[in-house]
Order: sequence, then structure tokens, then C-alpha cells
Amino acid sequence: MSNNGSEGPKIEVFAVHGVEPEVQAYAMAKYSRSALSMKESLKQISEQKAEQFLNTFYFQYGHRSIADLAHIALAIEKLSILAAIAVVDEQRWDGQERSTRYQDFKKSGYHVPDFADAAADKLYRETVDFLFAEYEAFSGDMFRYLAERTPRPDEMKQADYDRTLRARAFDLSRYLLPLATNTSLGQIVNARTLESQISRLLSHTHPEVRYLGELLKQAAREPAYSVGAEAARQLVEDIRKADPALGERAAQLLLKETKAAPTLVKYAEPNPYEIETRPELRQCASDLMKDIPPAATKAVELCDYDPFEVELAATLLYPHCHHSYRQISSMVDSLPEPRRREIIEVGTRHRGKHDELPREFAGGQRLRFDILMDIGGFRDMHRHRRCVQIMQGFTTQHAFDTPEDIVEAGQDLRYQKAMQRAAEVCAQLSSAKGGDAEAIAQYVIPLGYRKRTLFKMDFAEAVYISELRTGVAGHFSYRKVAWQMYEAVARRYPALAKYFRVTDVREPVDLLKR
Repeated sequence: MSNNGSEGPKIEVFAVHGVEPEVQAYAMAKYSRSALSMKESLKQISEQKAEQFLNTFYFQYGHRSIADLAHIALAIEKLSILAAIAVVDEQRWDGQERSTRYQDFKKSGYHVPDFADAAADKLYRETVDFLFAEYEAFSGDMFRYLAERTPRPDEMKQADYDRTLRARAFDLSRYLLPLATNTSLGQIVNARTLESQISRLLSHTHPEVRYLGELLKQAAREPAYSVGAEAARQLVEDIRKADPALGERAAQLLLKETKAAPTLVKYAEPNPYEIETRPELRQCASDLMKDIPPAATKAVELCDYDPFEVELAATLLYPHCHHSYRQISSMVDSLPEPRRREIIEVGTRHRGKHDELPREFAGGQRLRFDILMDIGGFRDMHRHRRCVQIMQGFTTQHAFDTPEDIVEAGQDLRYQKAMQRAAEVCAQLSSAKGGDAEAIAQYVIPLGYRKRTLFKMDFAEAVYISELRTGVAGHFSYRKVAWQMYEAVARRYPALAKYFRVTDVREPVDLLKR
């Protein structure tokens, strides 16, 4: 069937591969400026032409959507879990990270920050080593406990049985893993996201995260790893032996180095807007909440629908303290209107010509959940990109979760001692020498400690998260949170409850069918 009558041209669809991301972006951008086909454009375009085009239209004229057309795959290995959370905190992000359910982290190693004195370094290493030893011990103990209470069915293979129970044991022992634990992740992002990601990481509070920003920028500008490079080199050598001239031609084609985005990320630098605004908002939050201790709250609170300026001001302050959104918004609402607007003004005061407003200004959603949950479970919830997430910092102020199975196995006292020891060391390291002491101390916080995050979303996303995350295959931590999200919406909007197809988390789960 033709699209322009029986004599007209036929629709043509084809995939493209083997092209540098920036050249591909240029070729796609030419659709808006040229009648040439993709194949014709690619034949004309060289790396040099692509660079000239991007320098003109991307940087000079600000056509930043062009960078959306260049997608780059990057591997980031042996970074801490703390840094990984910072890396993946992008709304336009696709990737995967090492799973604490399916992998044993006992040999992964851990990040060691630079300490101002040897005593702090020694205390840090001893504490993290202790937590790793406890993680390994709990992994084994909880596996044996689960095996004792869950007999293997005759029809189930021993390997499948062991793998299932080991995953459940890791679900429990991961609560002891510190944020210093090394992990690895892979990401596929467009160049515009990569540029903003690099700038954000370079502006971060933690030295490790800033260093990661430098490494990402370097990786995008240097020759990329080529899977077939060794085989290509061998083929070129074989051709050279038979025909030196042909071998040189083959070398130019097959051994050409590819750089992912050398032009599109070259101006990615620390963002003064973010760096200058952060301490000012922190001071605003401190001044407003200084006489109010963080209140004990439920795991999930569906926030009231505030006047828009109250929401914006409260959201701007939220990442800079450890209070609940309800506490902050209540205080903001009580302020005179000029004072509220001053807070919003602080959030925009240092905005440069090309700076987007920060995520805190993405307001107006009807459903806003203030969620307080263990860090390990948060990492799973963090993957939901269709909602706006505003994170607070890592802390031990909100105490920690204790899984029911650990209590039933009689391991709760040992578990609590380990968690308390980590909190005490975190406090000691926070008061150590050096300007980065508070940031460094966070690395010893285990994943079982609670973290507060504001999730803003529409109704469809609330239904999606509730349905997906209450499934029986999920981790018990986020299953409870997703269920409470559903319950909160059902209480406020009873007529809408029937549209949720959730799994009742109160029903018992067969561990061997997860």
C-alpha cells in the first residue's frame, strides 16, 4: 500500500547502526533543514561536519533538542551505592544497577573517602569491615532459617530452591550493607541528559560524586570501548599480509576510533546556580525549622493540597532539612506572604541565562506522597521516572527498619547492635576534621536506615506504582509502601479505589513462588 496514491513513493523504515552518536544526531536534525534521506545525509556527514553543525546550532543558537537524538551507552563500575543514587537521579534516565537480591555483595569492596586524620580513616574502615562481616553472617544465617521453615517440594530442583531462598536471604541481609558498598551500573542516555547529569554531579556535595562527573565527561570525549576491536585488528593484520595497500584501507575503516559525544559535553561544568543556591536554601530551612524537631510520621503520607506558592516554597526547603513535608508546609503557610515569596526568590536568584529551573519547581501535581522508607527499598522506588522525586539527605535521625524475619529468627538484638554501632560511628565521623566530614560520615549508614523523599505524581502513575510494587514477587519493603500509597488515595478519593488492581500485601506469600 502506498502513502501517496498508487504511483507514489512507498513508506520506508529501517534501523541505523555503526554511526557515531553525534553524527547520527546531526543526520536526524537535518530532517528539519534538508529534503535528503537519512542514507543520503549519512553519506555526506563526517565527524568534522557534525562538530561544526553542533557548535553552531547547539551551542550558539541553543537548539538543545538536537542532543536528544544522540544516545550513549556508558558503564560505571565500582562506585559506591551512595554515588549510584546520585548518578541515577535523572528523570530522563534508562539503566540497570547491580541487584542486592540476586548478587552477593560480600566481595564487592567499598569506597574509602579521603580523611583529614588517620584515626577517622581507621574507624571508618573498621566499621565498614564490621558491617560487611555482619552482612555475610546474616546472609548465611537467614538462608538456613528460611530453609528450616520452608521445606523443598519434591518437584522443585535443589538449585532452584537454593536460588530462591538465597534471594530472600539477601533481601534481609542487605539492610546491613553500608552506603559505601561498591556497585556497578549501566546507563543509556541522550546527550542532553548526559550533559545535565555531568553538570549536576560536578556540583554535588560529595567528592566521589564530583569525581564521577569528571569521569563521565572524560568517557564521552575519549575513544569508546569497541567490542569487536581485537577481532578487527587481527583481520586488518591478515589483510595486510596479503595486500599491504588493501590492509591500510581496511585499517582506516575498521580501526577508526569512535567518540561518544566529544562536542555535546565539552562545556559541561559545575553549575554555579545550584552551588550558590544550595547553602542559601539550607539556611532558610534552618531558620524556619530550627526550634522544631522532625516529627515521627507514617511511612506514607498523602500531603494536603496547598496553595501553589506554599507548595513551591515548601518543596524548595524540603531537601535541606529532615522534617516532613507536612511540618514544612505548615510553617510556610503560617508565614507572611512576602516571606514566602522571599524563599521562592532564593530559589531563582542565581539562575543564569541557560539554567533551567530546578526540579523543586515542578509543582502542581494533585498527588504528593511524603515517603519515609529504608534506603534499600527507596533504591527500588527511585526507578520510577514519571513522577517528580525530591530527596532529602542520608541520615540516621529517622531510625531503621527491622525485617520481621530477622525478629522471628531471633537475630534482632544482634542486628540492632550493628545498626546502632553504625549510627554512633556516623556521628563521630561527622564531627571529625575536614570540610567534607558530614558528607563522608554518610558512607557508613546501612541501607536499613530510613530516608525521606517527596514523590509528586498524577493519578495514572499512582495506580501504576501501586499495582506494580504490591506484586508478590517484589521486596516486602516497597510492597508495604505501595500498598499504603493505594490506601491513602482510597481514603481521600473513595470512588477511585476500584481502579487500582493491587495485590493485598496482608495476604501470606509462598516464598517458593516469588
